[in-house]
Amino acid sequence: MKRIPRPMFFIVAILILLFSYTAVFGVSYYVGDNEVTVLKGIDDIRWGTDIRGGVEATFRPAGGVDASDTDLDSAKSIIETRMVSTGITDYELYADYNNDYIIVRFPWKADEKDFDVESALSEISSTAKLTFRPGNSYKSVETGSDGEPVYKEPDGETANAYELEGKHVKKAVEGLDQETGGYVISLEFNNEGAKLFEEITGNNVGKVVSIWMDDVMLSAPNIQEKISGGKAQITGDFTAEEARALAEKINAGALPFQLEEVSHGSISATLGENSLYAMAFAGVIALIIIAIFMIVMYRLPGLIAVIALLGQLGITVASVSGYFPVFASFTMTLPGIAGLILSIGMGVDANVITSERIIEEMRSGRTLDGALDRGTKSSLTAIIDGNMTIIIVAIILLLVFGPSNILSIIFGQSTTGTIYAFGYTLLVGVISNFIMGVALSRVMLRSVAGYKWARHKWLFGGAKDGK
Repeated sequence: MKRIPRPMFFIVAILILLFSYTAVFGVSYYVGDNEVTVLKGIDDIRWGTDIRGGVEATFRPAGGVDASDTDLDSAKSIIETRMVSTGITDYELYADYNNDYIIVRFPWKADEKDFDVESALSEISSTAKLTFRPGNSYKSVETGSDGEPVYKEPDGETANAYELEGKHVKKAVEGLDQETGGYVISLEFNNEGAKLFEEITGNNVGKVVSIWMDDVMLSAPNIQEKISGGKAQITGDFTAEEARALAEKINAGALPFQLEEVSHGSISATLGENSLYAMAFAGVIALIIIAIFMIVMYRLPGLIAVIALLGQLGITVASVSGYFPVFASFTMTLPGIAGLILSIGMGVDANVITSERIIEEMRSGRTLDGALDRGTKSSLTAIIDGNMTIIIVAIILLLVFGPSNILSIIFGQSTTGTIYAFGYTLLVGVISNFIMGVALSRVMLRSVAGYKWARHKWLFGGAKDGK
C-alpha cells in the first residue's frame, strides 16, 4: 500500500472542518454599523418562493408601444438572462402575446428586510441601455443609498448620444483597479464597437465623454488620448455588488423597449421559514444520528466518513450561497434541499461500501495495510457505478428544466426553477462526494494507518481479537 505522510490526516481533517464551518456560517466583520461579508454562508442564500415568498409583477411596453411577438420574446430572454446571472433560478416567466404582457415571479433577496416590491423589480426590469455621450450635463441630482449624488437625465449637448452603445460591447467584467483599489467594469468591444470607440476618443481628446446606463450617469472620464484596441473601463464609486450587477446587465443587453408595471404584489411562501427551521433542526439531528452510527459500526473509518460528510455538506452549501466568488449564488428551493439530502445519502453509502469491503478483506486474513489497499480499490467500481447514474440523471434535469428549458412545451415553464434546483444540488452533492468521500477520505485513512496507536484492526471495524 502506498504510504501517505502521517500528519496528512490531521492537516486534511482540520482543513475540511475549517472550510465546512466557514461555508455554513460565513465570515464577516463590522465597520461601525455596516457589516462587511468576506465569505458568504447559509444566511446569504437566496431562498425560493416556496420557502420565503417573493414578488409577482406584470409588465407591458411603455408609451403604448405595440410590441411584436419577437420583441416580447427578446425582452423575456433578456429578463431571464439577468435573473439567472444574478443567481435567481427559482422563477416563473411568461409572455402574453395577446395583451403584450410579460409576467414574472421570483423570490426575495437573501438580505431583504422590508420586502420592497418596487426595489426588487428594479433588479430585473431596468432598460439597461449603455450609451456614451459628449460632456456631462444633467437635469437632476438625487442622493443614492450610500449618500453619494446620482446624476440623472442627460441635458443639453449630453442628450445627444454617440452611435456607440451597449450592443457594441462584446464583454463586460467587473474587477479591481490596482492603482485606486476601487471597483471598475472593464469593457471589450466588438469590431464595430472598437472602431467607433477609437473614433470617439480621437475626436474628444481633452474633453469629457460621459457613460450612462439608461438615464443615470455612471462616470464622466476626461479623454487623455485616442484609445485603440477596443477596450475601456467604467470607473465610479461602485461596491463589489454594484460592479457585478452592472457588468451582468451590460452582458445581458438592453431591453428592446421601456417596461411599465401593470400590477405587482407579494407572493406568500407555500412552506414558510418556520418549516425551514424545522427541517434544519431535523437535518442536524439526522446528521448526529448518522455520525453516531458510522462511528459505532466502523470506528476510525466511520469518524473519517463523518468528517468527509461535513466537507461534502460544506461544498454543497458553498456552491449555493456564493461562497466562491467565481460562482454566482443560487436560489435554494424545497426540491433543492431534497437534492442535498439525497446526495448526503449517497455520500454515506459510499463510505459504508468502502468500510464493509475493508472489513471483508480483514476477515479473509489480510494485513491491515493489505485490507485498506484492497478494500478501497474494490469498492471504487461500485461507488463510481452508483454515482455515475445519479450524475447522468442530474445533468438531464439541468438541461431539461434549466435556463435552456428544452422540454418546456411538454412540462410547462413553471417547473423550471423547481426541478432545476433539485438537479443542481444533487449534481454538486455527488461531485463533492467524489472529492470528500472518495479522494480525501482515503488520504486520511492511509495517513492515519501510519500511526502505531492506530494499527489495530478493531479500530478499522475488525474483531477485538484482531480477526
